[in-house]
Amino acid sequence: MITSAGILLYRIAPEPQVLIAHMGGPFWASKDAGAWSVPKGEFIEGEEGALDAARREFREELGIEPPEPPYAELGTFAYSSGKRVTVFVADGTRFSLDALEFGEFELEWPPRSGKTARFPEVDRVEWTGLDAARERLVKGQRPAIDALERRLTDAASAG
Repeated sequence: MITSAGILLYRIAPEPQVLIAHMGGPFWASKDAGAWSVPKGEFIEGEEGALDAARREFREELGIEPPEPPYAELGTFAYSSGKRVTVFVADGTRFSLDALEFGEFELEWPPRSGKTARFPEVDRVEWTGLDAARERLVKGQRPAIDALERRLTDAASAG
């Protein structure tokens, strides 16, 4: 089973927004709905846990340091493929997107050509409202938005 971890940044501006990333590469280039993701990636051997993996992947995909703690775990969500992703949330109110440098991956392109090309893992990031995020994120990550919304509602009720 493939296990990943990611970081979902949010801000209240004045309505809640989340930072999502459009997946790079030729397959996703002309897609919008279902073509966005929480910055995330697979665990590697030797990592202490899911938060370490999430922080490393954030750095690798976006080329900048993730925000300082605190982080809260929103949950682990299953894709229809069986892949699982653990999502952490952090306040991104003061987070700057000025120095993004997207990581890259190699892919045989065009298919069956024998040629390899490099593509960005992410080709853009955007702050977006929760309803728009639900439409744009890959299906397996949409429950993370619901979990964040519950968390924000609970915090508003308690405060």
